[in-house]
Amino acid sequence: MQLYKRLSRFGFLQNSYAFKFLFIAFLGIHIPLIGILFFVLYAPQPESPWMILLFALVMTLVATAITLTILKRLIRPIELASDALKNYRKDRTMPLLPIEFKDEAGLLMRNILETIQDNEKHIKEKQDLMYLLSHDLKRFTGNSQSLAQLILEEKPTGQITEYAGLIAQSTSQQLHFMESFLKLLKVQDEIVKNIPEVRNISFEKIHAQVLEQVQQQLALKNIELISSMEVKKKELLIHPELLVRVLVNLVDNAIKFSHPGSQINLRYDVRNGHTQIVVTDSGLGFTERQKDAIFEKFTNQKKLGTANESSTGIGLYLCKTIVEKYKGRITASSDGVNQGATFTLSF
Repeated sequence: MQLYKRLSRFGFLQNSYAFKFLFIAFLGIHIPLIGILFFVLYAPQPESPWMILLFALVMTLVATAITLTILKRLIRPIELASDALKNYRKDRTMPLLPIEFKDEAGLLMRNILETIQDNEKHIKEKQDLMYLLSHDLKRFTGNSQSLAQLILEEKPTGQITEYAGLIAQSTSQQLHFMESFLKLLKVQDEIVKNIPEVRNISFEKIHAQVLEQVQQQLALKNIELISSMEVKKKELLIHPELLVRVLVNLVDNAIKFSHPGSQINLRYDVRNGHTQIVVTDSGLGFTERQKDAIFEKFTNQKKLGTANESSTGIGLYLCKTIVEKYKGRITASSDGVNQGATFTLSF
């Protein structure tokens, strides 16, 4: 960018990116010619035609190499604009592009930056609107559910009881769906705000936070969480709070689909240069056909837990989204129905 900035200081080059290229090419073409003239005019003794030809060839090759190198540096603004778009599409990273230049490349960088900023503004406005609508819908649905409960408390007879029960069940499902939707929006916001950077992760602290959040569910089903920690600290890109959220989701998922009185294993180790966190249960499991579908958003593979716990259909999708955002990988395996399941995080 330094070469581009220096050339932009010249008045006749400020407003045209093409003129910058032509100016460099013009110099590159004429340097060998000027060199030959000086060589012929100021050489200490007359040179043979072959010597002049050799000198001209060397000067041409050198000038060509220098010109191509400079032109390669001159396309840096285009590369910068391309990288900005690629990073935004991949990670929604906000670019830092210079917008003070007046030529075509400067206009391109300015348009890209303004387009990304407008897109982020629209995303935020749409998310705010969805938060507002979901909040209001929750209130209206909650009112309907309360009315249905009041009708049931009056102990009506006949079909009224059946209809009130159906209303209560339907509104409960609606509230559950809206809570899942809001949870999805909030996690996506957090992912965007937390820029990937290397952090020193203490797995002892991570595990303590996970245990604190799942111990009530473990106690309700009398399930034991057995942990093994072969690595205590590691530098990873993921934010500690998001890693805790992923592990809580995975352990909570394992509790939901495990039978009362069983065990869940949580292992932290390093395998083949990769930091791995593995959650294993002996619960309901899944088939090979279901393996990929369970990571889909609002998957149709959701099912009730062993104590009829409901499923949002987004828990594993959120885990996958978070892990892959921070250059990790999550995989699932099972030997089949009622054969348990294993979920592996790899960084």
